[in-house]
Amino acid sequence: MIDACALSRPQLRRLLRQARRALSAHEQRCAARKLYRQLAQHPRFRRARHIALYLPNDGEIDPRPLLRAAQRRGKHTYLPALNPWPATRMVFQRVLPHEGLRANRFGILEPRFAPQRQRKVWTLDLLLLPLVGFDDQGGRLGMGGGFYDRSLAYRSMRKNWHKPTLLGLAHECQKVEKLALASWDVPLQATVTDEAWYGRQ
Repeated sequence: MIDACALSRPQLRRLLRQARRALSAHEQRCAARKLYRQLAQHPRFRRARHIALYLPNDGEIDPRPLLRAAQRRGKHTYLPALNPWPATRMVFQRVLPHEGLRANRFGILEPRFAPQRQRKVWTLDLLLLPLVGFDDQGGRLGMGGGFYDRSLAYRSMRKNWHKPTLLGLAHECQKVEKLALASWDVPLQATVTDEAWYGRQ
C-alpha cells in the first residue's frame, strides 16, 4: 500500500493513476464484473430510483454493467455533463439506453447538454463517484478539477440533508492508509472496490 503521508497530493495522484492504468484489459473486465456483484443486489442500489454514475476514463473501474442493470430495472440513470458556462460547473443529466454521447473537452463521453433532462444533485438517491485514491474513513482523492466537490458543496451547509448517498468506486490498488483531506473535500459514505466495501454499508 502506498504511504500517502510521505507524498504531496500531485505525487500521490500520479502514482495511483499509474497503478490503475497498469491494469490489463482482462483485469479491468474482471474488476467490472466483481464490482457489479458487490453492488447490483445491495439494498442501497436496489432501493435507489435516481442513480448517477460515470463513464470510465484513465483506468477508472468500469460501472457500465451497473448502468445497464439500473436501466433494465426501470431506474432513472444520470451521467455528469460539463456546463458550457460557467466552465467549472458540472451537472447530472438523464441518459437513456443506447443514447448517443459526445466527448467533452477532457475527451470523456457525456450526453449532449440538455437542461430539461438535468436533475439537481440533492434530489438524486445514489451517486457513484470515480476517484483516484481513497481510505477507509471516507476520504476521496479526485483528479484535481474539483467538479464533484463543487457539485456537493451544499452538503457543508445542510447538516441534516442526507441525499444522495455517496459511494466511491475504485480498484483495490487505489486504497491508501490515510488521506490528508482539504477543507473542501466532501467525505464519502463508503467506497466499493472489486474486492470489498470500505465504510458504512
